[in-house]
Amino acid sequence: TYGDWSSDVCSSDLVFVLGLSATLGAMAVPGTLASLDDQRAAAAARYLNMRLQRARMEAIVRGASCAVRISTAGSNFSFAVFADGNGNGVLSKDIQAGIDRQTAPSERLSYQFPGAEFGTIAGLPPIDASSAAPGSDPIRLGAGSMVVFTNAGTATPGSLYIKSARGAQYAVRIFGETGRTR
Repeated sequence: TYGDWSSDVCSSDLVFVLGLSATLGAMAVPGTLASLDDQRAAAAARYLNMRLQRARMEAIVRGASCAVRISTAGSNFSFAVFADGNGNGVLSKDIQAGIDRQTAPSERLSYQFPGAEFGTIAGLPPIDASSAAPGSDPIRLGAGSMVVFTNAGTATPGSLYIKSARGAQYAVRIFGETGRTR
């Protein structure tokens, strides 16, 4: 009968459409995951840039130096903001002595941006011709691993490298004389 023939055609068409949809969907998943991973790393870099600028503004408003200190525990990185407590700038020894106090809880990029972390991909070239390649060190700030912002708005120059789990690479640059970040 007419009703039986049309239901067979509709069900075979439906199976074909569902199979095609599943195949196309499976092909799109890797690209979508890579794109999502890249977007998270880019968002982490923008967030870190914003946190650095907030510390700069805090130093200007307080009239005292503030620093973003990056700490490591194994391969895990965290960062926190500290304020100068005795007028000599933010120093590691003053942080350990409790003179320069933490103004906000420590943060980890990977908690807010899964898959994004401080790091470098192998063979990464230097950011500009006048600097050295970062190698495996994603924190290029000098011995203290701190970006110190003064009440005049200047800062410790350097670069912070962020990578995604799938290899997207970003850098946040700190320009010393102006305290600006990019």
